Amino acid sequence: MTIELELVNQPVIAGTRQVSMSQRVYDTVRNAIVQLQLRPGHLLSEAELARHMGVSRQPVREAFIKLAEAGLVEVRPQRGTFVKLISIREVQNSRFIREAIELAVVRKAAEKIKPSGIAELRELVAEQRVALSGKLIDFMRLDDDFHCAIAAHGGVEHAWRHIVSLKAQLDRVRFLGFPEATPRPQVIAQHTAVVDALERNDENAAVGMMRLHLNELAPSLPKLAEEHADLFAEE
Repeated sequence: MTIELELVNQPVIAGTRQVSMSQRVYDTVRNAIVQLQLRPGHLLSEAELARHMGVSRQPVREAFIKLAEAGLVEVRPQRGTFVKLISIREVQNSRFIREAIELAVVRKAAEKIKPSGIAELRELVAEQRVALSGKLIDFMRLDDDFHCAIAAHGGVEHAWRHIVSLKAQLDRVRFLGFPEATPRPQVIAQHTAVVDALERNDENAAVGMMRLHLNELAPSLPKLAEEHADLFAEE
């Protein structure tokens, strides 16, 4: 594996256990696939990745199983493990499920969030403003931190864990879609509107803005698939 893989920092959820080595391998490879460092068709070497990360082959093998379950890689008998093409159908299904869960999450947050929670969300939005001109992957992490914090302050942290487990394909499209389909200032404006509504305990306004926010990328999906046809599966 000739690509330098970046160790990824995932949003921290209170009460979670220390990250296992197989999880660190999974996070690192997932991050590289999302950022298109590892493009569709790339052959992943279990032995080379183990050497690269200084681990045995067992955690790499476990990570590959999770990556296959997430729809990011496929194992071809007698040939190896390859990065999969992006499936529009899987992206659409992930977006549908994420929206259903997150709208329920924001309703909970509108009921339960405290002033300290509002302050944390505003701080995360402020960090995103600082990150406007930085690396896209850092901005995306802050976006995830924001959504994770809403779930935490709604008392439904498990909902965010479930979203993370299903949105791998969606994250690849999110990376492709910035900044044309979803300009960063627009994301910040929408996050700010969500926080304003939560501060007022205005459930309907918070849900409406979150729905708009989560659907920003959908209209651009066909164009992205056309412009990056080599990354998408024919369906």
